[in-house]
Amino acid sequence: MTLGQFLSKQFIRVIQWNESEDGVLAYRYPMQDMEIENGGQLTVRETQMAAFINEGKFADVFGPGLHTLNTRNLPILTDIMNWSKDFESPFKSDVYFFSTRLQIDRKWGTATPVTIRDKEFGVVRVRAFGNYAYRVADPHVFFTQVSGTRQQYLASDLDNQLRTMIVERMAGVFATSDVTFLDMAANQSVLAAKIAEVMKPGFAGLGLELDQFVVESVSLPDDLQKVLDQRIGMGMIGDVGRLTQFEAAESLEEAAQNTGGTAGMGVGLGAGVAMAQAFIGQATTAASSTPAAVPAATGSKFCTECGKPVPAGAKFCPDCGKQQ
Repeated sequence: MTLGQFLSKQFIRVIQWNESEDGVLAYRYPMQDMEIENGGQLTVRETQMAAFINEGKFADVFGPGLHTLNTRNLPILTDIMNWSKDFESPFKSDVYFFSTRLQIDRKWGTATPVTIRDKEFGVVRVRAFGNYAYRVADPHVFFTQVSGTRQQYLASDLDNQLRTMIVERMAGVFATSDVTFLDMAANQSVLAAKIAEVMKPGFAGLGLELDQFVVESVSLPDDLQKVLDQRIGMGMIGDVGRLTQFEAAESLEEAAQNTGGTAGMGVGLGAGVAMAQAFIGQATTAASSTPAAVPAATGSKFCTECGKPVPAGAKFCPDCGKQQ
């Protein structure tokens, strides 16, 4: 660096950051060919925090407000004193901004079904997905453990790590839960609260705070879902008579609403057949449960019209009056 370049060098007096896009977690203020002036002003807005790195060390964290920076980079004197180093100051300072607003609607889910133990079904494989929201809570930890000296660190850079951690913790919660798979749909909020509780230490270890965690769905793989559907169907067979009557009644109602055309005739015919089958089944059941009729006395005959017994020697049926 020449003396002319040094004299034209810029010194930063005001440092501030406006987020240019969503999902930015950390941003390093550009410092190339610029040095922070002693007494420079740092403006930190709401939903932000800033970290001051002085001489390569994490010096301080600043919350929202206007702050004055005191550094060893005296604008002219420091560089003149280091003329032997091509007028470059050895006292380098950096400012990193961190977004502390919620990173919402971050998706999580099981890439493959997770095997768990279930009190009712034994061992089952389940799939689950949902979303969560978090924010940067500890810039020092986040800087040293995650973002480092990168120019910019995005939420998308962290998604895979967080998703893997969530699925791992979720499997542990399911394994120790007393809730069976059939009851999980009614207890998704309870499961979400348990998963969030075991997730918070993992997020804190990265300098993050887990704010919301939602379980949207817990389901079985397609092959196991078919087996469950068959089991549900078998459970319904115990009351198949009422089911048949209900379906027949619905068919009749539909046929009554669509009386015109061949389609209506077909529906009505199908409903009639279904109703007849239901009634025949009831009649068969009733006949099998009714005690057998006592045979007529020896020598008696039966009416040719109604089939009822007729006393021996009678010329007319006592029931229908038909001449014998």
